[in-house]
Amino acid sequence: MSELTFGRYSPYNTVVHRIDPRSKIFYMILIFVAIFLHFNMWSTNLIISGVLLILLVVVMAISRISFRSLAKSLLSMWFLLLFLLVIYALIPNKTYIYPAFNIGSLTIYYDAFYQWGYIMLRLVMILCTTMILTSTTKPMDLTNGLEWGMSFLKPIHFPAHEIAMTISIALRFIPTILDETNRIMKAQSSRGVDFTRGIANRVRAIVSLIIPLFVSAIERSEELANAMEARGYDPKAKRTHFHVMHFSYLDWISFFLVLLVFGGVLALFIIDKNVQTVNIIETLFGVNPGF
Repeated sequence: MSELTFGRYSPYNTVVHRIDPRSKIFYMILIFVAIFLHFNMWSTNLIISGVLLILLVVVMAISRISFRSLAKSLLSMWFLLLFLLVIYALIPNKTYIYPAFNIGSLTIYYDAFYQWGYIMLRLVMILCTTMILTSTTKPMDLTNGLEWGMSFLKPIHFPAHEIAMTISIALRFIPTILDETNRIMKAQSSRGVDFTRGIANRVRAIVSLIIPLFVSAIERSEELANAMEARGYDPKAKRTHFHVMHFSYLDWISFFLVLLVFGGVLALFIIDKNVQTVNIIETLFGVNPGF
């Protein structure tokens, strides 16, 4: 668990690291929108998702992000993935039309496995996108970028800085909590707690892990609050920045590339929906609307 890098900044000097954090936040939003665009055809969904995943993997390789950490993050959610597979396979759905095999009187459809695989593919892309942002952006730069992005809401007294700081601290605490969990697990294992054998033993072990983990997290939060207060931190005060953010040529080049990918996905989505609308109108009224 200590090898996980989710939420942890990796201090490399790659092209992705040098991109302005405001640009990376905007790119993440566009990629999330592209990920959740749903097409009518299975093949179209899989092809678009596959292309996006390949692009994200390339960016991760350029950023020198550990793929082992991505795999460990997915393996840590094995129960959720298994639960989703059971839900999709066993709960009847009238839209399923391709039977795979029967379990007694229950028919299992290929559509259920497709839906589960598509959800898993989306989850992998979301993890990749989030890891790229958090691994290549310093926590304070991320805070400043989020605050800049929400600055247009300040005239209505929206607490942009407080929310940005809260998000940044939450992201920063992810690797800290992982390190603390690993330390407590080793300490409990040395005292005879077994985290690997039997469901009952695992439940008791998790209970013995959660309580000290919560206590440690609360103590660290209190120490952080005291440290910020001792340094005179005031969220309502007018703040300046030692490092002033500037857009560079890398931001414009990356903006063009991301916008090109997003525009292509969005154009395919609009065409796909228009084709569906034409088919529905032709079926209902027997006329072609001409678009």
